[in-house]
Amino acid sequence: MGNKENTYQKIYDENYPKVMRLCMGYTGGNESLAKDLVQETFIKIWQNLDQFRNESAIGTWIYRICVNTCLAEIKRERKKDRELQIESLQVSNSDDISVEKEEMLIQLYSCINSLNSTNKAIILLELEGLPQLEISEIIGIKHEAIRTRVHRIKQQLTKCVNNG
Repeated sequence: MGNKENTYQKIYDENYPKVMRLCMGYTGGNESLAKDLVQETFIKIWQNLDQFRNESAIGTWIYRICVNTCLAEIKRERKKDRELQIESLQVSNSDDISVEKEEMLIQLYSCINSLNSTNKAIILLELEGLPQLEISEIIGIKHEAIRTRVHRIKQQLTKCVNNG
């Protein structure tokens, strides 16, 4: 294997779970669509790996590709005038998730899905554990504005989940 292949394999191994979780958030938990978006994201990473200029962290670059891929899919879906169906939400089959937690997770995905695309990107990256400074670089909004938005989005989601 060449150097590019080794680098790519390392990037894939280290970032696949994060990219998958982010795509799951964008698709409202539709695992099949999320896997397609993950694959599309990693194809773009492979195609553009030689152009990565190390101007930001590799993780920031990967998240930006992922967010842009997911947003492009949302635009395509809107053009088709189809909404993502919450009924297609698939939650992990793990036995440690109680029915109550599963229902709350479904409600949370539904609430996240109701956010505008920018706020959805912000909260999904926040839930992924990215530092808010890095989220501001990915989204292209000032750090102070990200902090304020995260707070407001969390309040909005809390109300939505509790009232849903």
